[in-house]
Amino acid sequence: MSGLGERWLTAAYRGDAWLGLLSPLEALYRWAVRRRAAAYASGRRQAWRAPVPVIVVGNLTLGGTGKSPLVAWLVEHLAERGWRPGILSRGYGGKCADYPLLVEPSTPAAACGDEPRMLADQSGVPVVVDPDRPRGARRLLEAGCDILVSDDGLQHLALARDLELVVVDGARGFGNGRCLPAGPLREPLSRLESVDATLVNGEAQRTLPVAARRMTLVPSAWRRLGDGRRYPIAAPPFVGPVHAVAGIGRPERFFETLEGLGIEVMAHPFGDHHAFRADELRFADHRPLVMTAKDAVKCRDLAPGESWVLEVEAAPEPAFVAWLDECLAALRVRRVPGNDDTNSRAGEMPAHPPK
Repeated sequence: MSGLGERWLTAAYRGDAWLGLLSPLEALYRWAVRRRAAAYASGRRQAWRAPVPVIVVGNLTLGGTGKSPLVAWLVEHLAERGWRPGILSRGYGGKCADYPLLVEPSTPAAACGDEPRMLADQSGVPVVVDPDRPRGARRLLEAGCDILVSDDGLQHLALARDLELVVVDGARGFGNGRCLPAGPLREPLSRLESVDATLVNGEAQRTLPVAARRMTLVPSAWRRLGDGRRYPIAAPPFVGPVHAVAGIGRPERFFETLEGLGIEVMAHPFGDHHAFRADELRFADHRPLVMTAKDAVKCRDLAPGESWVLEVEAAPEPAFVAWLDECLAALRVRRVPGNDDTNSRAGEMPAHPPK
């Protein structure tokens, strides 16, 4: 996002009054969203249903919420329970001549996008990038996956889904509660009434319109960017203040996490999905450089030697995990060959996480 875009997004979350001037455009945007949703609901446009379960992890707002760490946690959780998961992504920021793109160890972030590259490295499961979600889903089926996780796929209605999970940033919430371009919402808040679960990343500092479960991002390790060697989080492998760079949806969250670990931070925020240059990562005082895992996949060949990555893991609260396991058990039953209940979205699964 450009500097102008970042300033607009800050105003949208802050609720600046001048955004009211964009109300006519917001009304047009809402009409287009309703019209598209109605076309799928009525059958005028057909959603493709995979022969395996599909879980969508998305957000209602622009800007970072912690969605990708939840995706990484989710596929690990699925694998532990005997599934063969795969991740489907649009691949924002990547440019590829031929889709679908199965992310290989040699695939550069410039081709697949920074988040798919990061998720492939972290999870070890098949990751496919394709703006055409149904086509990408079929490629994951060819790779042997028996459950698909669509990263940031809430608004991609062409792919039918069995579960919808929405992640919201606890600090920013839903901003001024208005849709684009008068606010940060991709869809009206009423969309939350139809999703299966809403998770708040961190403490909710604003009132939410629906019941939500909490998740946190837990620092798990320090990783040297150059050789990948990992060190315990309790003992930082560097000394003194650090330069911290972050090209994510909300860089402040990264800086706050570092400070919470007792690290003195010289903060360098960048726009989400920023394409770094070498000169942006080198500082005259030669102090250590610390970055996010998402930024690290783009900076391997650019950053100086004393560069470190803070690894974080999503930690959803136990009640959500218990509810999810109930849903997964129901999905196993529904997907048994010969079961007629393969076209419904909710079936006999719990409608919402336990309160």
